[in-house]
Amino acid sequence: MPPSVLRSALLAALLATAAACGGGPSGPAQPPAGAEADHAAEAASLTVFSGRDESLMRPLLERFLDATGTEVEVRYGDTADLAAALLEGETPAPADVFLSVGAAPLGALAAAGLLRPLPRDVLDRVPGNLADPDGLWVGLSGRARTVVYDSERVQPQDLPQDLDAVGAQRFHGRWGLAPRERSFEAHLAVYRALNGGEALDELLARMTADEPRRYASGQAVVAAVAAGEVDWGLVDHFELWRSLAATPDAPVANFYMPAGDASGFVNLAGAGVLSDNPAAVELVRYLLSDAAQRRVGRETFEYPLVAGIVPVVDLLPLADLDAPDIDFREVAANLDATREAIVRSGLAE
Repeated sequence: MPPSVLRSALLAALLATAAACGGGPSGPAQPPAGAEADHAAEAASLTVFSGRDESLMRPLLERFLDATGTEVEVRYGDTADLAAALLEGETPAPADVFLSVGAAPLGALAAAGLLRPLPRDVLDRVPGNLADPDGLWVGLSGRARTVVYDSERVQPQDLPQDLDAVGAQRFHGRWGLAPRERSFEAHLAVYRALNGGEALDELLARMTADEPRRYASGQAVVAAVAAGEVDWGLVDHFELWRSLAATPDAPVANFYMPAGDASGFVNLAGAGVLSDNPAAVELVRYLLSDAAQRRVGRETFEYPLVAGIVPVVDLLPLADLDAPDIDFREVAANLDATREAIVRSGLAE
């Protein structure tokens, strides 16, 4: 896709992904050695664009400073806005690292030629399908799409088993979603990338005709299920666990659609390097350490991606989700048309 078209699509609809973490495999990052160390000492600082919250990232970056002596200046903001600023060159200073809450912005930056290849030891910290196929970015945590349901009134076999079943007449008016939420838009962008625009239009027509309850956020969808307003809803998996942290007795559970297509979409928070500053790679390596992965899992209820790091809650293993094999550059390229289709269908205004 030409860079101008990609930039246009991202600026119009990269909001679909807007809304984490040491050195080697088991410990904090170590400062680079030799000539690389001299370069790092000269730089001694990094500029990071972070779509991840400051409350999550600040403690991690402070530990990185303690381990390496590298000062980190951070520009926090909406992931899509930060990515668009990088694509348009509208940044007050060059950035070294981009941290994203969704993988489509990373795919867009990779397609535009703005990301530097990561070394093999960094990429090998996660399974190959959880990083860019050309090694230009790497996932830091996983965010699976699920069906949250009322576990007292509904059995898993009675739920939609794939996205094509969402909107079936038997569910009329009994389910909910957040049609303006960025993760929903990203999910349907995956569906469009795999099945085409006509198939997406048909899916959206069925959804709209089914008259689902509409909510402002995934958190509100979970609350509606818990209150008995709807039987089930489409959310990110961690929304359930954040709700249960406050109301542990709520009769809600997650169901992972087993079809093995777009229905099993797992989005990724991730990182890409934008400069030749060697400390940038060290930061990414640090964010994939065991200690950092544990902290991110504990704070967000997202999936740690490094082998051996056990989630703090009972999550279905990522390997069992049968997520679709898709290049996130394609997801980024489909975001604009997907958002337009959602609005055109009447599902969202």
